[in-house]
Amino acid sequence: MSGSGRRGLGAAWRRRRPLRTRLALAVTAAVAFVAVVVCAAAFLVVRSALYQQLDLSLTQSARLAAQRNPGEAPGTLAGECRFLAAPACAEVVAADPAKDPRTPGLLPVDPAAREVADGGRAPYYTNITVAGHPARMLTTDYAKGRALQVALRADTVQSGIAEAAGWLVLTAAAGVLLAAVLGYWVSRTGLAPVTRLTATAERIAATRDPRHRIELPPPGPSGREDEITRLAGSFNTMLGELEQSVTAQRRLVADASHELRTPLTALRTNAELLAKADRLTAAQRERASAALGRQLREVTGLVNDLIELARDEEPTPLVEQVRLDALVRHGVDAARAHWPAVEFRVRVAEGAVVVPGVPARLSRLLSNLLDNAAKFSPAGLPVEVELAVAGTGPEVTVRDHGPGIAEQDLPYVFDRFYRAGAARALPGSGLGLAMARQIARAHGAELVAEPAVGGGALFRLTF
Repeated sequence: MSGSGRRGLGAAWRRRRPLRTRLALAVTAAVAFVAVVVCAAAFLVVRSALYQQLDLSLTQSARLAAQRNPGEAPGTLAGECRFLAAPACAEVVAADPAKDPRTPGLLPVDPAAREVADGGRAPYYTNITVAGHPARMLTTDYAKGRALQVALRADTVQSGIAEAAGWLVLTAAAGVLLAAVLGYWVSRTGLAPVTRLTATAERIAATRDPRHRIELPPPGPSGREDEITRLAGSFNTMLGELEQSVTAQRRLVADASHELRTPLTALRTNAELLAKADRLTAAQRERASAALGRQLREVTGLVNDLIELARDEEPTPLVEQVRLDALVRHGVDAARAHWPAVEFRVRVAEGAVVVPGVPARLSRLLSNLLDNAAKFSPAGLPVEVELAVAGTGPEVTVRDHGPGIAEQDLPYVFDRFYRAGAARALPGSGLGLAMARQIARAHGAELVAEPAVGGGALFRLTF
């Protein structure tokens, strides 16, 4: 199998494994690798120390043999190293093989030893076998044309190395086992918030209820949160926003269905009445047709308002620089044509007042405020519209001289379908002010309602 094929299989295997398993394996592999590397390094250190002690003994034995036997001819000086407790065996090696004694010694002679005797090589250590037992041999210079070989049994050194290797293997195995336990514990503890997050997400998917939340651990002594806790907190925040959105949608659907029930019933009644037109007089048919047309317009306007409210955002590509002074004058002119019996007074700040926005949406906001003011304006009293530039930015105010807004109604005037007691007998769906506030907030502005000094209602739009 090619390398790319093996990598593909490995990646597929990792994707199929749960995150907890992958994290446990990663932690286990990391700790096990460190344990194995440490044990291997310890083995090399122990092995080097044991051989260093043996080499030191060989060096001392060689010095002692040279002092006791100066200038000896090639041959054996001491040959009892076949025994474990015997002193080191020593032999003199000639550079010229022709000078070797007739009886060979116990220690092997290789070409490197001849080079040391000839002065062409530095002393060296080798591992050999003497009488079937492991030994360590030092080959060093002795005299001109001769070298000295000294050997000691290495049984104790090799048994010590083997014992150290056994203990270190056990230590490494214990380290790997401990790494597996730690990896499992780390994955279980570290991913506990992720497990709770997954369970919450699955519960929400099964019940379609966004009211569930992930239980967050208390903050630590430093007050700082780890990444998993912040992720769980962000997920809880997202659930809160989702719950508010779902609640708002359900409330909108419920309110819309309630508001549409009455005009749709009236539409059906008038349609059924017109279906029996042969039994009605001309005047009755005319009244039914007029009522049907009026109700169709009301339902159409209500549905359009609901569509705009449900959109809950402004089309960003259509944003441009809008002159508020021209917008206010145009909106007032349109309101005068729609409400010919109402007087509109306008005061506009000098100079061009420009804000970024969608002209059609801002015009709809202003027309809703003007229609609301004209609806409550008594005969003979004007609706006052003013555009001023305050310290915080442009401000548009619309004031009427009607009954005003009761204190208990102030918190709800911008709610969808909310209609105060004084407005229940007037035409309208109760969506105009809600739409006006939504458009204002989409443009970064704030729309508030307050009682006007001297009576009436005042709506203040601040950019």
